[in-house]
Amino acid sequence: MESKINANENRSRTVNALKAHLSLNVRNIDQSIQFYRKMLGIEPSKVRTGYAKFDVQNPPLNLALNEAPVTSNGALSHLGIQVRSTEDVMAVRQKWNEAGLSTHDEMQTNCCYAVQDKTWVRDPDGNEWEAFVVLEDNLAESSACCGVGEETCAVPLTQIS
Repeated sequence: MESKINANENRSRTVNALKAHLSLNVRNIDQSIQFYRKMLGIEPSKVRTGYAKFDVQNPPLNLALNEAPVTSNGALSHLGIQVRSTEDVMAVRQKWNEAGLSTHDEMQTNCCYAVQDKTWVRDPDGNEWEAFVVLEDNLAESSACCGVGEETCAVPLTQIS
């Protein structure tokens, strides 16, 4: 049986994505499950030997954890959840603190050519997550960075402790 799909129809078809998928290699699946339970405030939807999946509804995310040797973060800079307001940033920070996670705040920071308020946590493998709000966007080009650890940017949590 042959498929007779019109290529022009496919080009104009809108695809409604369900959610983003992120798969992280982790050194220790149990430690990572503990961290992400606290960070996300939910239980994993699936746990197998060396594997866990969190089916996050808000924000829509399919987060998979795969136990594997991890020697560095590679090209990954950091991860984030954009929220609507500074009050939401503070609510996320409070949730993370109440769950026993250590946070670091940056308020009115100029990062990625935008003024932002943010709070940070770090997972057991050193992956840094931010909850942030953009207060002013599309600033003129300057020395503003777009990654953790650069001279004019967010201080990595490894340097805060």
